[in-house]
Amino acid sequence: MSRKGSLIIISGFSGAGKGTVVKALTAAHDNYALSISATTRQPREGEEDGREYFFKTTEEFEELIRRDELYEYAQYVSHYYGTPKAYVQEQREAGRDVILEIEVQGALAAKKKNPEALLLFVTPPSAEELKRRLIARGTESMDVICARLARAKEEAKLMDQYDYLIINDDLNACVEEIHQLVMREHLRMEENLDFVSRIRQELKDMQ
Repeated sequence: MSRKGSLIIISGFSGAGKGTVVKALTAAHDNYALSISATTRQPREGEEDGREYFFKTTEEFEELIRRDELYEYAQYVSHYYGTPKAYVQEQREAGRDVILEIEVQGALAAKKKNPEALLLFVTPPSAEELKRRLIARGTESMDVICARLARAKEEAKLMDQYDYLIINDDLNACVEEIHQLVMREHLRMEENLDFVSRIRQELKDMQ
């Protein structure tokens, strides 16, 4: 039975390890496709259009906004970033489960446009562990780490709007937990109405 892929939206605190989780999930299972964002910033060395990002001019991006062709978008340091609907829909129609790894505000905006999306929030087991991981990266000053923790405090206020909480304590267990949730989504009745209609007709034809 051919089926439409699910839409999985993953958010989490900076330092929660969501990028590592997503990378491990896509490496372990071949049914996933990562969403590709559109941006108006210039490509960096080695980046290709349609692989890392869809690179757009400001005029092209604003046209996507006008046509309501983005699930969500935001502006950072004078550049736009957003999630194009067309690529996600194309992958889902091909039966791939599409992952959007985006921040909280964008995730909730995308969920509003796709109520059927599976909304997952990735977190370490404690705030102390989150701080430890941020420090252990060794890439940022304490001022930046404190700013990230302050942002996490604000993001935590919206955690209960997600469908599932994923505690990233053991990477392999975390990956398998997410995969099982996605597989369970495939069994939802509203995701299988075409099959229901077909088997009803087959049973009717047997009489």
